[in-house]
Amino acid sequence: MAAIGTAVNLLDLSTRMDPNGGLAPIAELLSQTNSFNKNMVWKEGNLTTGERVTIRSGLPTIYFRKLNQGIQPSKSTTVQVDEGTCMMEGRGQIDKDLADLNGLTSAFRMSENQPFIESMGQTFGAKSFYGNTGLDPEQFTGLATRFSDNSGPANAENIIDGGGTGSDNTSIWVIDHSEQGVYGIYPKGLQGGLQHEDLGLGDAFDAQTPPARFRAYMDLWQWKCGLVVKDWRRVVRIANIDVSNLIAETSAADILELLAVAVDKFPADSKNLRIYVNRTVKTMLRIQTMNRPNVYLTVGNEEGKPKNYFDGIPIELHDQLLSTESAVS
Repeated sequence: MAAIGTAVNLLDLSTRMDPNGGLAPIAELLSQTNSFNKNMVWKEGNLTTGERVTIRSGLPTIYFRKLNQGIQPSKSTTVQVDEGTCMMEGRGQIDKDLADLNGLTSAFRMSENQPFIESMGQTFGAKSFYGNTGLDPEQFTGLATRFSDNSGPANAENIIDGGGTGSDNTSIWVIDHSEQGVYGIYPKGLQGGLQHEDLGLGDAFDAQTPPARFRAYMDLWQWKCGLVVKDWRRVVRIANIDVSNLIAETSAADILELLAVAVDKFPADSKNLRIYVNRTVKTMLRIQTMNRPNVYLTVGNEEGKPKNYFDGIPIELHDQLLSTESAVS
């Protein structure tokens, strides 16, 4: 049953028409830049529900041997962690008679389907950082949930304190996108990526009580996905960057210094690093370095557009990174 306000109606159609009776191009003001999705490495999970990851937890003991004296054998140790996947879904339905008005059925359906792709991408981009299965078991666990305690777990070593307090903070992330670092998964035996199924014409139900049927075009969008952090050393969170101080340039976090600390934490064989910032941090990084000569921040070119690099690592814009994070302690 469609809830009130979720069904496409005549007002929706009228706001998409141009003066000549065709569908007007839509300014996608809600679209965002989520480069994390673009850089993600994907692999088929080894479980029907996700991925079982085997992690080296201990090294063999090494001895100094004397002549004519033996040593005891030793071994390494491993642990296994199961990472789960979730099912993201979206359903669209348009009353047949509404879609068929003016003979624009295909174009109108396409204009309504496009934002589903954007919404799916934004949802994955947000949950990759802020997903929390403790609050919602249907999600997957994001990076901010995993790197949320800078005093207890082993990965606290890779949480850098930017000095902020309160709840107007943001984070900078440095991530190694690889099968040894961070990668995306989909269930074993299934197809990866965003799937679209045109369900064609079917019976839909309105919001009356009891519900009544009408004929509608229907679409199903589905994405079975999860996130794996195989080696926590290949993720660094620069947390507690006070956004108000950053903008005011008063007691502001020194972004370049923090990045220098973060980059040096990675294993030497990390080769697919990316730095993720939101728009505020990206802007303030440019301002902080305007009159500050340095050899670490450089400008390159990607697809005909200028792109910033720190120590050769691309700085990527990710609109899903919040400026309202609580301080990590």
